[in-house]
Parts: sequence; structure tokens; C-alpha cells
Amino acid sequence: MILSMTGYGRATAGNKKFVVDVEIKSINSRYLELFLKLPQILQSKEYEIRELIKNKIKRGKLSLVVLLKKNGSVENEISLDSEKLKNYISLLKHVKKSAKISDKIKLEHLLYNRDIFTSSIEEISDEQFEIVKNSISAAIDNLFEMKRKEGKELEKDLKKRIKLIEKKLDEIESEAVGSVNEHFLRYQEKVKQLLEEKAQTIADERLQLELAILAERSDITEECVRLRSHLKFFLEAVEKEQEPGRKLNFMCQEMNRETNTISSKTLTVNITHNTVMIKEEIERIREQIQNIE
Repeated sequence: MILSMTGYGRATAGNKKFVVDVEIKSINSRYLELFLKLPQILQSKEYEIRELIKNKIKRGKLSLVVLLKKNGSVENEISLDSEKLKNYISLLKHVKKSAKISDKIKLEHLLYNRDIFTSSIEEISDEQFEIVKNSISAAIDNLFEMKRKEGKELEKDLKKRIKLIEKKLDEIESEAVGSVNEHFLRYQEKVKQLLEEKAQTIADERLQLELAILAERSDITEECVRLRSHLKFFLEAVEKEQEPGRKLNFMCQEMNRETNTISSKTLTVNITHNTVMIKEEIERIREQIQNIE
């Protein structure tokens, strides 16, 4: 089953007093990369949240945003404790007077003291954290639903391109029938022209042997067999592997290797054209599988 690495999920969970909103996005990445935006109250729970995600997702660059609300107030919205602010300003004035400092009290002086700011949720209970985890799990489930849908479309596209390659390979194998003999005759004719120009002779038996060996090197039967085998294994990985991304990438490398060898060995124009078209399809496949988990 193919899963796309691109997706989006969102979920909300809570009770009458406590609500959690979770948003998760995923894009392509060779490895699993997590970027969490958590309210201050959940900072101590970051490790548990990361492990929760890692147990469900293997690859992709994920961003997770968690928003907490209690009694209609958003936890991320910071409020000012006016009483603490007055006491802090009074303290600063006393310090100025004692140290005989004439500088004015500025905003940055006040921002150094975090105690004057409060959040709507002071601490999170185990019960509330369970709500957070449930909401994250639900968002991941929604993310997977989108990843599965995109994965199905990717699978259709990959199978279509593999069929195109198989069709071109059929044409190559058809063209390759008798190609060794054709290459032998071409080499023979070329050698005769060269010998006539140089006014030289070579023993006919020796010449025929050398030309036969040279022509035999142009045989692409083995490469075609291996390429067809790679196509078969590619489709099996698409249909049966749980996480086929890396394997499919390796299969693309092997398919490209065999196609290059076929192209380098042949003298037939139609075979060369077909290998170019196969390599174009392999490159398109390679681009597509970069988005597979």
C-alpha cells in the first residue's frame, strides 16, 4: 500500500472545561523530521508527543500545532497581571533611587520579568493530557486518510508509467531479434572499406572470428531480461510493501542502469529512441516516488 508523504489533518477534542485543537501538516522528506509548536504548558510533554508521532509516522517533514483552550480562553494568549506589574515598577523606582540612577524605566526593563505575565492554564493534569493525546491521534488519523487518497493516485500513475516502459521494452526486444547478425554485417562492411583504403589484408577466418565477437557484445538479451525483472519487482513492491518508498527508489536506479547499457550496446536507431523514452519515464517515476512514505 502506497502512502503519500503530503497530507493535512486536523482534530478537536475536549470536555466542558477543556478543549484541544490540533493541526498537522506533512511534506516530503527523506527522513522523519518533526517541528512542534506547543503552548508553554505542554513543553514538558514534548518527548511523549514526539514518541506518539514516531510510532505512527515513519517519513516526512511534519509540523504540529497544538492550541489549548479553557473556559473559552486560549492558552496561548498571554495576559498581564496588573498587580504584579505595579509592584515591579515600584521596585524598579526604588532601585533607581537607591543607586542614584537617572535613566527612565523602559519597556524592555519590564519584559525581563516574566512573572508579570500569566497564561489562562497554569498546569495540565493527566486527564487533560489524555485529551491532548487523543486529539493528536485523531489529527494523525485524518492526515493518514489524506495520505492514503493521494497514495492511490500515485499508485495509478506509477502503474501507468510501468506499462509504458513495458510497451517500449517489447518494441526493443522485437527490434533486437537478428540485431547481432545485422551488427556483424555492418562491421564486416566497414572493415572491408577500411582494408581497401589501406590496401591491407587480414586472414578471412581471423577476421570473421573477431567480427563475431564484436557483434556478440551488442547482444542486449540479458539486459532486457533484467529490466523486465526489475519492472515486475517494482509492481510487486507497489502492491505489497508496507513502506515501499526506499525500495522503489533503488529499483529505479537498477532500471536506469539496464536501460543505459542497452542504449550503449545497440547500433539500432529505433532501440536508441525507445531507450531515451524509457529513461524519461523512469525519471518521472523517480520524481513521483520522492513523495512516497
